[in-house]
Amino acid sequence: MLVNHDLSLRALVTVADYRWVRSPQPGVERVMLDRVGAEQARATSLVRYASASDFPVHSHPDGEEILVLEGVFSEGENHYPAGWYLRNPPDSSHQPSSRTGATIFVKLRQMSACDTQAVRINTQDPTQWWQHNGRDICPLYQSANERVRLECLSPTEPLFDQPLVGGAELLVLGGELREGDQLYSKGSWLRVPATSFPELISGESGTLLYLKTGHLGLHSQQAVAI
Repeated sequence: MLVNHDLSLRALVTVADYRWVRSPQPGVERVMLDRVGAEQARATSLVRYASASDFPVHSHPDGEEILVLEGVFSEGENHYPAGWYLRNPPDSSHQPSSRTGATIFVKLRQMSACDTQAVRINTQDPTQWWQHNGRDICPLYQSANERVRLECLSPTEPLFDQPLVGGAELLVLGGELREGDQLYSKGSWLRVPATSFPELISGESGTLLYLKTGHLGLHSQQAVAI
C-alpha cells in the first residue's frame, strides 16, 4: 500500500480529508497520512482507540513515535493522558490499549538503529517549556538526523525564517496556520520536502503545533515503493 509515499513531494491531509479505516484489531481505526507497506509498514497515522480496546504485545523493529491527542493511551499499567509524547526505540515491545478511548498521532518504522533512547514527556507540564527567540517551545527529541518539538506561535507569526535543509512535518494541535489563501485548521497534517521554504503564518489567535524537521533529506533517499 502506498499513501503519500514519495517523501520528496509535498503532502497535505486536512480534517475534511480524514478517512477512518478499521485496523485488524477490533475497536481500533486509523487515518493513513503516509504509508509504504501493508500491515508491517513504514507509516504515519492518526489512530483512534474505542474504550476497552487493545493490541496484543508486539515489537517495533524500527521504532515508534507517539503523541497522545485525546483521551488516555496506555502501555500495560502505564497510562498517558492527552499531551504525552512517547518514543519507543527500535526492537522495543509493548501492549497498547485504552480503557476510556484515545486518539494518538503515530509514526512507525522511521527511526535509525542509533535512536536507542526511550522518551516519555508530559507536554502539559510547564517546566518542559522554554522560550527561544521569543517563541514558546517544548523540546521532545533531537539527534543528528531530526529535531522534534511542540511550538506555540504568536498571532500572525511566520513559522519559518529560512529554507528547510532537511524538510519538515507538522500537525496543527490548536489554532490555525495560513499559507496564502489556504487555511490549515486544527488536525491538519502537512509535510514539506527538503530545501523548500513554505510561507506559513499562524492565525489570528496563534497556533500550537507538533513539528519535526531535518529528517526528510535522509528518508527521501531511502524511500522505496512496495
